[in-house]
Amino acid sequence: MFVDTAKVFISAGKGGDGAVSFRHEKYVEKGGPDGGDGGDGGDVVFVATSDLNTLVDYRYKPELKAQVGENGSKRDRHGASGETLYVKVPVGTIVKRNDEIIADLTFEGEEVVIACGGRGGFGNAHFKSSVRQTPRMAEKGEPGESFEAELELKLLADVGLIGFPNAGKSTFLSVVSNARPEIADYAFTTLTPNLGVAKIDSGSILIADIPGLIEGASQGKGLGDAFLRHVERTAVLLHMIDVYNDDVAVAYKTIRKELADYDVDLTNHPEIIALTKTEGLDQEIIQMQIENLKSVAGDKQIFAISSPAHTGIKEVLRALFKEVVKARHNREKISDIENKDDVIATITLDKKKIAESWSVNKIEEENKTFFVVNGEKIERFALRTDFSNFEGVNRLRDIMKKLGISSELHRQGAEGNSTVRIAGNEFTLLEQ
Repeated sequence: MFVDTAKVFISAGKGGDGAVSFRHEKYVEKGGPDGGDGGDGGDVVFVATSDLNTLVDYRYKPELKAQVGENGSKRDRHGASGETLYVKVPVGTIVKRNDEIIADLTFEGEEVVIACGGRGGFGNAHFKSSVRQTPRMAEKGEPGESFEAELELKLLADVGLIGFPNAGKSTFLSVVSNARPEIADYAFTTLTPNLGVAKIDSGSILIADIPGLIEGASQGKGLGDAFLRHVERTAVLLHMIDVYNDDVAVAYKTIRKELADYDVDLTNHPEIIALTKTEGLDQEIIQMQIENLKSVAGDKQIFAISSPAHTGIKEVLRALFKEVVKARHNREKISDIENKDDVIATITLDKKKIAESWSVNKIEEENKTFFVVNGEKIERFALRTDFSNFEGVNRLRDIMKKLGISSELHRQGAEGNSTVRIAGNEFTLLEQ
């Protein structure tokens, strides 16, 4: 079963909690803190593989969850980190979060961390110092990243076969490759894209048989918009037209219009045209149909082929291979240019400064005033704080003071008993 879209809930592992513990040994008086740190939560990593060509597995397994980190324990024992969850997806898979692309896996073996596991919390042994001999606090583990993701598969092929239903695309693919698509003498035989590798001379090309398109395909008629997404990333198009079509010029222009009307203009792909099913047909009629096509296709290469009779097959494959090589070369040049652009100096805040930045907003809600603090670094500290432990909350207050947040809160009118909210947790500005 071919499936090219899926929604999954991705959940990286939570970090383990740090432990609060003190040494209790027979001959050791006033044993110091020995609570170990929690282990980090496992990441969720997607791995691209050419062994898969469908997302069907993720229709039936909509939750991808990595292992949590273990809690720390006494005697400075650190919790084990959660195992990374490796998820295999087809090459050509795009991962979206809130309609934003966060990963595009385009080559075999590519690995992308989709969701990061939470860091483990420090145990109380971490907080021992010359002025704090018996810390009774430990950090909670951070939650791992969790969100719903949309997966979309866009086949990555060298050549895409396009044309009306029953134009001979599947027969062509079955003749030039080891693919075995369903073939029958009626329209819409192919309902899912098929892939096959065709060898020609000393090279080979990956060919995708795109299900037949009809007028209105770009607006979704006949599932055309779903099929056209697989044309987006093919290097070259082989436009196949049945030689027995009443008007091959109109047939050609109809498909070209659908390519132009799609969300992404697909008419800029290199294109070769093949008149199919020419076996047993008078050469004069074939030439007449070629001339009709030339009137609308300009200088594009046109081949007359018969897949069952293997007529013109080698010639069209050689022409396709030549165009594919050119497309690959152009893609490499574009990649080189983009890489050069990446090294152009830009003025921006470094990641450390962005993480340490924060904001304070005074909120009036139902006759209650509170102050909301936002910022990556301070929110991470809040997530690791055990708010049931006064020492842990006081440590968070100390961090706020060092970052200048407390001064800003006072400037905005906050007093000792004012409510502060960080990452969904509420506490007073000063210990009450």
